[in-house]
Amino acid sequence: MTNASRPDQVRNVVLIVFDTLRKDAVGSYGERPDWGPDFAPIATPNLDAFAAESVRFTRAYPESLPTLPARRALYTGQRTYPFHNGRFRLKGDFVPAAGWGPIPEEQHTISELFGAAGYRTGLISDLYHQFKPSKNFWRGFDEWQFVRGQETDPSRSGPTPSREELDRWVPAELRELRDAELRKSGLLRGDRTDWFSSRILRNMHERVSEEAWFNAQVMQGAARWLQQNADARRSGEGVFLTVESFDPHEPWFVPEHYRRRYDDSDGREQVISPYAEVDLPPDLLRRTRANYAGLVTMVDRWFGHLIEQLRVGGWLDDTLVVVASDHGHSLGEHGYIGKRQYPSEPEVVDVPLLVRHPAGFGAGTVHDGWVQFHDVAATILDAAGVVAPEPIDGRSFLDAALHGGAPIRDSVVVGWSSAVTVVTEDWWLNAKVDGTGAFLHPRSGVHVASTDLGKNLAEEQPEVVNQLFQRAVAEAKGGFPEFLLEEAAAAEDAPGCSPLAASD
Repeated sequence: MTNASRPDQVRNVVLIVFDTLRKDAVGSYGERPDWGPDFAPIATPNLDAFAAESVRFTRAYPESLPTLPARRALYTGQRTYPFHNGRFRLKGDFVPAAGWGPIPEEQHTISELFGAAGYRTGLISDLYHQFKPSKNFWRGFDEWQFVRGQETDPSRSGPTPSREELDRWVPAELRELRDAELRKSGLLRGDRTDWFSSRILRNMHERVSEEAWFNAQVMQGAARWLQQNADARRSGEGVFLTVESFDPHEPWFVPEHYRRRYDDSDGREQVISPYAEVDLPPDLLRRTRANYAGLVTMVDRWFGHLIEQLRVGGWLDDTLVVVASDHGHSLGEHGYIGKRQYPSEPEVVDVPLLVRHPAGFGAGTVHDGWVQFHDVAATILDAAGVVAPEPIDGRSFLDAALHGGAPIRDSVVVGWSSAVTVVTEDWWLNAKVDGTGAFLHPRSGVHVASTDLGKNLAEEQPEVVNQLFQRAVAEAKGGFPEFLLEEAAAAEDAPGCSPLAASD
């Protein structure tokens, strides 16, 4: 069902989600990664041009992490934290992260709500996690397209990569470290030290043309979908299109000309994330960052392809376009490469969010209000006048961001398994869900490009820790499930999830 029309109501909505797009990788945010003065700024001309027509959000955060928990909130408007229905041991997919499972059957997806309101809905995605046999993230879409081959998606069984190919793309020491981390977490069993690298190389075998890269396929597929479904716009039926690009998530395969913008050497390659504290030689660290930066620039180029289709097709005249990233990725900051649950870090949790209204409301402005992913879902429904049959947890920021209305939040609470992050105007707190192991930093020293968050003030400021932690407790409706409390009690106090992590 739909609400009565309002001045800022739209008929069409396009939601574009990137995986692992860091906020400081988007030029319009003006927060370059601190990778040294000789590392060129990451080029994102199409995202920057889009930002000039949009509201740019500076305090946007996922509701919970990592990949699938973040999308559960984004696709439903409901909190996934504190993971009451979040412990999964599913055949064919075991990731040791609370909430890593299908969307609960009792929750409505926004695609289902749009469909019930008479919209034509589509999903174009290469995020293979949401298409595994145990998942249901395509629920409610009239059409969904799965672009095969990302990461370890079993899209090819051969040919088997040679030792020379493995050594070319992934240093042996990182392959061994990556597999040790996977084995430790239960994702990899047995003595198969080249399992991950072999799979990703199989999937990329013989990929030469830029148009064949996954992010290019996704954006081209989305552009075709708009052409094929233009009749829905002309008839007033309305469309809701979700576009998911797994890039620039690792493995960071990228056509060479993109990488050479940031590293023009002919040295060793490095395309994986070990998810561990690791001291890479300078050449490998630079190549890792260059491949990531090159992939961001490539993603931006093909994002421009989709935006141009929206423009020439007339869609930008009557379509709300939302661009988000689920999380970032540490690339040597704090000595870590990967996404770290505990302690949380700003380059992972603080994400870009751009919202373009077809009427130009808020175009070119910055919104400093606190928002989270379940709020994005609520805002999309609000903008289209689509009403959920039951209340959702998210809050629409339409008035706050576009018309100067009151802020919807004064802080954010981000869950990640047995750890929780609370961010306010003054503080950044990360702790276990049982209240122990707190990391407390003044937010003035915490920004996406931070390489040193400063001293942990938790012992000196116990009252602040308690006050902030109570915000996490208040958001954890029904309290924390027993399995998370057990996990928190069993976890080591050393930061991170790596055997190489050092004590604070």
